[in-house]
Amino acid sequence: LVTMKFLQLLPRKPGKLEMLFQIPFCQKQFPYMCLATSTCLYSKKKKVNSYEQVDQEKYKNLVYSVTSYKTSSQTPETIFEEDNMLYGPPDKHRPPVKAEPKTPKNWVPLINPNKRIPLLNSDSNRPMKIALQKPKMPSVTRILQQTISPQQAFYLERWKQKMILELGKDGFAEYTKNLFLQGELFHAALESIFLSEEMATKEQREDVAISGYLSSAQHVLKDISEVKALESAVQHETLQYLGLVDCVAKYRGQLCVIDWKTSEKPKPSLKNTFDNPLQVAAYIGAINHDANYDFQVSCGLIVVAYKNGSPAHPHFMDPDLCSQYWNKWLLRLEEYMDRN
Repeated sequence: LVTMKFLQLLPRKPGKLEMLFQIPFCQKQFPYMCLATSTCLYSKKKKVNSYEQVDQEKYKNLVYSVTSYKTSSQTPETIFEEDNMLYGPPDKHRPPVKAEPKTPKNWVPLINPNKRIPLLNSDSNRPMKIALQKPKMPSVTRILQQTISPQQAFYLERWKQKMILELGKDGFAEYTKNLFLQGELFHAALESIFLSEEMATKEQREDVAISGYLSSAQHVLKDISEVKALESAVQHETLQYLGLVDCVAKYRGQLCVIDWKTSEKPKPSLKNTFDNPLQVAAYIGAINHDANYDFQVSCGLIVVAYKNGSPAHPHFMDPDLCSQYWNKWLLRLEEYMDRN
């Protein structure tokens, strides 16, 4: 056993006790320092508990709800209660009520039930071409222009201002003039093709202004046969409007009113043609109610040809689609009549 002899006790200091021991071991003495903690003899100022300042009564229910559950107190019911307390009762989502489609007040069928179709149609080799007389009634183009939607009017005006900014007023006027001229030349070239049943004349094919459009429409022309009317005036005798139809012919076996359009930008879907389907539907209704034509039409075709020669987009309108646009056309016609 190692015996320890207390040698000296140093004066006590707060928090420290220093002792020196002499340990007889191997006939040598080793000084040993030992530090030990003791309770503080000085009194300290009592700290203020910040929780005592909390309104316990106010948060009593909240504290109880948290501490009274062994598992999480958050349940769908409690979450809804808290949301209801913080944000009020939930506003139940109601699906938007779809407005019922408007129906024309003076509805006239697209197909004329009273029109007598001869058993043997006059199958002359020459397509009908009725000249447009001095207008005694509004044209389809005028009606559509004066009843254009605010959204379309906004985009049209923005495009116009953009072009004027780039080209100037005189340059924009020249640009629009060239567009109309190209359209007229393209229609004239198509008319010569249908009348002669041959390709366009050499001069037309080499005309830089329309050569791209002709190349663009070649694959569509192969599917057109039995042309019945070209650049021919039509009028609806009941609804009192008129127009000039581009072409009436069979497209892949279906008799159609065909509208030829030129464009510098692609229009791959029917919605890209804006009001053109309404124009076609208006022409179909006019032909079916015009005594000058001994046939009726139920389909339409819009062909968009491109200046760069890329393949034209043919947009076929079946009888159901034509009926839908016919109703829209009747509404636009009523709007025009109400304004005038």
